[in-house]
Formats: sequence, structure tokens, C-alpha cells
Amino acid sequence: MNVAASLKDVIDHEEEGQIGLALFADAPRSVSFNKLRKRLLRQVRQALEDFAMLRGQKRWLVGLSGGKDSYGLLALLLDLKWRGLLPVELIACNLDQGQPNFPKHVLPDYLQRIGVEHRIEYRDTYSIVKEKVPEGATYCSLCSRLRRGNLYRIAREEGCDALVLGHHREDILETFFMNLFHGGRLAAMPAKLLNDEGDLMVLRPLAYCAEDDMAKFAAAMQFPIIPCDLCGSQDGLQRNAMKAMLSDMEQRMPGRKDVMLRALSHVNSSHLLDPKLFDFAALGATPSSSPVLDD
Repeated sequence: MNVAASLKDVIDHEEEGQIGLALFADAPRSVSFNKLRKRLLRQVRQALEDFAMLRGQKRWLVGLSGGKDSYGLLALLLDLKWRGLLPVELIACNLDQGQPNFPKHVLPDYLQRIGVEHRIEYRDTYSIVKEKVPEGATYCSLCSRLRRGNLYRIAREEGCDALVLGHHREDILETFFMNLFHGGRLAAMPAKLLNDEGDLMVLRPLAYCAEDDMAKFAAAMQFPIIPCDLCGSQDGLQRNAMKAMLSDMEQRMPGRKDVMLRALSHVNSSHLLDPKLFDFAALGATPSSSPVLDD
């Protein structure tokens, strides 16, 4: 199936000026925005196809943090659903983790305005993180684990078979280099993952989408962005260092990020050093002949 061609046909036959969703009622009508929107839709559709994200899926819980990427994820999924290209039910979910000054009204108001089924869940994981993590250490790891556990629970309660998250190309590359430099292993952030319990898929449809495109999309759509006051102000995070390194590479050698992402999908196990992944012992070995026995 040619995903790009099929999606282009749907979009190009869209009636001039027709938006079709309350979400896009105030979206720009510019040529540049339409190109951006089409590109992101094609990339999401390609990820859905490449990683078989729609196989057996009926209902998705879409994690909505209030950041640009999760807003963009929801908008693109709703866009595909409106076009008849996403045959699953969607329910948006925000986990209010009890951060100080969190504007509790923003997400419910937004989701009600665009007519999306949603659930807002309050769990004070902020206090747990502040209590458990020493002063000066980073909060991200524990905060993420607590958030993920609650989202799994909510997905089960809502009858969902997948949790869908807004991680993009840069998130995947940054994770790869963090594991390479600090973890001593080759691993990135999977586009599709079965949870440890084996009852929920974790999907990342933005795997091919560039962070810069997501930022431009969010700005054009005027999403009501909510900053993270828990860890967003912490300096020296390993991920920030990886982000800066990748940004520098891209500036000096444009297109490197796309090349690196392609490399993650073209793995030659015999040219790495993991004997558990490739049977080096079998190379050059000849079958042993059976001994000849005298009668």
C-alpha cells in the first residue's frame, strides 16, 4: 500500500476551505500550513502502516500532557479519523499530577470545545517525586514511571487496547544516544511496544515526525500549551545534552537526523558485537563427520 499516495488523494480532493473538524475551524488557510499538515499526516500514516499499529486495535487512550507534541498527536489522529483513515475510537486523557499552579481548566475546556471524548484524572504524583528524589537530582525517570502506571490503569478502565503517546523523531534519537553514551547499549524508543503485563500496546505514531514541524504545527494551531513546572526548569539533564548535540549536528550537516532515524530501521546484526544477536561461532564451522565404526 502506498500510504503517501492514498493520503494525498484524500487530501487533494478535499473541498476548498472545508475543514471538517471543530479542531481545525481556526486553522490557517496558508499554503505553508497545508503542506506542513499534509507532511505530518503522511508521516503518521506511514508509521501506522510500518509498525502495524492498527492490527486488532479498537480503542486508543491518547495521553495528553498539555505540551505541543501531545496536542499535535491528538489533532493529527482526529484528522485521520475524520478522513476515514483511522478506524479506532479515541479517548484523550490527561493525568493531573498535582504540580503547583497547574491550570486545571485549560484541558477540559479545550477538549469540550472541540468535542473530543476525554477523561481528566487527578493523582498527586508530584509530592511523591519531590519526596523520593534528592535535591538537585532529575525527576524525569520516577515521574515518567508513575505517570505510565496510572495511564495503564486508566486505559484498562476505559476498555482501551493501546496507550498512544506523543514522542517524535528527536525523542527517539535522544533516547538512542542516551543509551549509547550512558547505558552502554544500543536501544532507542520503540514505535510499538507490548507492556510487561502483555495486555496493552504502547504506540508512538509521531515516530517519523520532526520536533520542529510539531512546534510549527502547534504554533499555527494555537494550542493552549501548559508548561511542566516539575522538571522543565532543571538544568543539566542528559536528554538536554543529547538534544543540543543533535541540533548542532543538524546545523552543521543538514539531514543528519533523518539519516540517523533510517539507520535505526536498517540493522546489520553481523556487523555489531553482540554474540546473543548473531551466531558468530557458526561462522566458518564445518559439520563434524560421524566416526566410521568397524563391523
